[in-house]
Parts: sequence; C-alpha cells; structure tokens
Amino acid sequence: MNKLIHIGFGNIVNTGKIIAIVSPDSAPVKRLVQTAKEDGTVVDATQGRKTKAVLVMEDNRLVLSALLPETIANRAQAESVENNDEA
Repeated sequence: MNKLIHIGFGNIVNTGKIIAIVSPDSAPVKRLVQTAKEDGTVVDATQGRKTKAVLVMEDNRLVLSALLPETIANRAQAESVENNDEA
C-alpha cells in the first residue's frame, strides 16, 4: 500500500507516484514548470508562497510545494523506513 506525505499547508501526495523532487531554481526546471502550466498538468500546492520544490509525478504531472526538497525527501524516507519496520 502506498503512503501519503504532507507537502505543506494541508496538502498530501502519494509517495508511490513521486519520480523526483527537484529545486525550481534551474532554467530547465523553470521551463518544465512553465510548460506544465500551459498544458494544465501542474498542481500548485504553495498557497501563494514561493515555490521551493517541484515534485515530478507519474503521468507527467508536477506538484509545486513551498517546502524545501530536503524536507519532503526526509518525510518520504521516514515513510519508507516505517513501511520496512512494519513488514
């Protein structure tokens, strides 16, 4: 069963669908986000705050978060450790 993690402001994503968690500062990621906005495949979970992490999901979807990539990665890793402990 896939686990859910909190990505800020009450927003939650499925860890099993995350491909990558990247910083939005590089030009290629900015282009990727802009293209996704034009295509309607971006989910903005920043609640108007500055985007600090971009989650690349399955099915070419992007999720924008106001949390740092390290924070989200740590939460995802903590979920996977809990899953291994339960098994």
